[in-house]
Amino acid sequence: MIIPPERLTEEALRGVIEGYITREGTDYGEHELSLADKVEALMPQVIMGEVLIVFDEESESVNLVNKRDYQPPATETA
Repeated sequence: MIIPPERLTEEALRGVIEGYITREGTDYGEHELSLADKVEALMPQVIMGEVLIVFDEESESVNLVNKRDYQPPATETA
């Protein structure tokens, strides 16, 4: 299930993004960025809908997925 970012408080949205960044160990290239910098880089993409917030009901987990890579479950229509 896709969760629209506007349905989350700013604090919850930031928490989802921070959780994703720290869990995935994202690599931003040659220069290491702080967590705050990584959040600020990803936040606009989530707000603009380029990166989707996806809740998996089976595992009860939240993940961020690039819109072009998102594959809805067979029971869900995008």
